[in-house]
Amino acid sequence: MKRTARLAAMALAVAAAAGVGTAQAKDLVIGLVMPMSGPFAAHGKQVKNGIDLYIAEHGDTVAGRKVKLIVKDDTGIAPAVAKRHAQELLVNDKVDILAGFTLTPNAFSVAPLATQGKVPMVVMNAATSSITEKSPNIVRVSMTLPQDTMPMARWAWDNGIKSVYTLVADYGPGHDSEAQFQKTFKELGGTIAGQVRTPVNTPDYAPFLQRVRDAKPGAVFFFVPNGEDGVALAKGYKERGLEQAGIKALATGDVTDEEELPAMGDAALGMITSFHYSQAHDSPENKAFVAAYAKAYPKDRPNFQAVAGYDGMHLIYQALEKTKGDASAAAFLAAAKGMKWTSPRGPVQIDPETRDIIQNVYIRKVEKIGGVLQNVEFATYEAVKDPGKAGK
Repeated sequence: MKRTARLAAMALAVAAAAGVGTAQAKDLVIGLVMPMSGPFAAHGKQVKNGIDLYIAEHGDTVAGRKVKLIVKDDTGIAPAVAKRHAQELLVNDKVDILAGFTLTPNAFSVAPLATQGKVPMVVMNAATSSITEKSPNIVRVSMTLPQDTMPMARWAWDNGIKSVYTLVADYGPGHDSEAQFQKTFKELGGTIAGQVRTPVNTPDYAPFLQRVRDAKPGAVFFFVPNGEDGVALAKGYKERGLEQAGIKALATGDVTDEEELPAMGDAALGMITSFHYSQAHDSPENKAFVAAYAKAYPKDRPNFQAVAGYDGMHLIYQALEKTKGDASAAAFLAAAKGMKWTSPRGPVQIDPETRDIIQNVYIRKVEKIGGVLQNVEFATYEAVKDPGKAGK
């Protein structure tokens, strides 16, 4: 009897200790660095909306750890500001994970800190191919510009376009998209009729578009940051008469982002883009996502950045379930590599070699559906890897 009583007491003590351990599990602190003000504030808003929606649907606790978000406003293309915020998050707030990073220069500036601090860094938008090569602790859930661009070049050639002029913003993603489009298109037999790089946030594309018209290509390929740049470019394309001259407008889907389509108006109609997400994507997962988003944020339309925030949290939750709450870089990255799931955008996987996302890329056309401008998908390139790292 005494032995039985002792065993029972020990069992109670173990259970009590386990209960205390669970109650005292350390919060999972995620530091988000992204623009919440300035010209790229829409980036931060959409990513944060996607993050908040995922947490609302799946709870604010993962693997026994309460999720705590700390948001830092990098204000836009400001690598020094982003780096300072990341340092504060690591030193003062003791964050477990760094995330966000909608702009390439800012992601570049923080990458060494993720390595030094031995913390995972989840990139939710910044799209220059080489970002994941800047730290072994980076994993990306958005896209790369070469990944979204290569199918556009293939589609153009396959549909009888033999010459293209490229017009891109003069920074990392623009350089990536320019290089990939030209490489793929020329390998297929196409001709690059000319090229121009424009300042980021230029208010007037007229002189650049006039060069395109004078060159008389079959099409012009665009890449500019989504937002006001895309609106100005779409309107300039129509106003300078490129459409009437028979020059087709091709672009990556950033340009016809759902949040900017209303401001573009009918100037966007007919534009052909290649991208990994559209609000109009026809799948059960996306229909559920769009409906939930509309209920939570009735004044906004979900776009690729909202999906990246949503998927970024999915990756974080699933990785931590695998590691039983261990957020150390080694454990987290090991869990993330090769991870597969069905996103609102379609089937996705984290490439175990590059830590970039493998996903479908869709060819879309801007059409008016029920009075609303939408990117309507009509062709699919399946399971596209980042070609920017091919052969490295």
